[in-house]
Amino acid sequence: MTPPSALSSSDARRDDAGDGAFARELLQALSQRPRRISPKWFYDARGSQLFDRICELPEYYPTRTELDILRRHADEIAQRIGRGAEIVEFGAGSLVKVRLLLDALDAPRRYLPIDISGEHLEAAARQLRADHPGLAVQPVVADYTRPFALPAPLPGQGRRVGFFPGSTIGNFEPEEALTFLRQAARLLRGGGLLLGVDLVKRPALLHAAYNDAQGVTAAFNLNLLARANAELGADFDLSAFDHAAFYNAPLHRIEMYLQSRRAQAVKVQGRRFEFEEGETLHTEFSHKFTIEGLRALAVRAGFGIGPVWTDPERLFSVHWLPAAQ
Repeated sequence: MTPPSALSSSDARRDDAGDGAFARELLQALSQRPRRISPKWFYDARGSQLFDRICELPEYYPTRTELDILRRHADEIAQRIGRGAEIVEFGAGSLVKVRLLLDALDAPRRYLPIDISGEHLEAAARQLRADHPGLAVQPVVADYTRPFALPAPLPGQGRRVGFFPGSTIGNFEPEEALTFLRQAARLLRGGGLLLGVDLVKRPALLHAAYNDAQGVTAAFNLNLLARANAELGADFDLSAFDHAAFYNAPLHRIEMYLQSRRAQAVKVQGRRFEFEEGETLHTEFSHKFTIEGLRALAVRAGFGIGPVWTDPERLFSVHWLPAAQ
């Protein structure tokens, strides 16, 4: 768990839903076996709000652990980034973690938050502008898993540095992660990437993090179906699906599904799809890494190897990956 040219929030709604992208991908997912859809579609306004709640749960260690790492090592990280930098955040969400980074940096010039949920992004950007009046904040509503363009650098700007916290890199399949990192290395030439990465750990900790006692993660998962009902006129009965998440130890990943509780049929944009009892729609992978494995992946993508910071229990890691000129 974990987010083209700059668009307004109204354009964003057309881009991620109104032009049919969500409909196309959901119809494709339901037409294949096994059924699978990208986790990027979790993040409508309601989904983004639910994810913010997940980050505050006692079981969900990644957010608080990564924040603690960023607080403890902010000065070292700022020295790596340098003066007058432009910060590009992939999958920016609520802009919580980047505030620690911006406060530590020496005169950052511009901040480019990238996210697929335009409405949520614009609201967070407005608040950041109010809190940092000297910082140029320019939201970019885009799907960062696909090729897109960034605005031209500002005159006198320092290095362009990417920020990708939350171990969102783990939502990609290995080849998808490599593709994303290669694109990031091209966008960030001469700068670098600050990357948050969840580490391999005891399965019990991982199971609890994705199956919280309050059921917030379950609501987050089921909200995908609620979004389909609201935006696409689907007729999913949310009470007929269960949230299912487990740790696949051999593949070092959490797997998350929506599982049909009974045999049923659903309609999406006039098309009918049958679910057998127990049949699933896969909604997310969350891969966990070793430090050595992540570094090997970064080198394949064209990054160099920099320092890595972890918490005392080695639950989570933050990597500085320099990008070649």
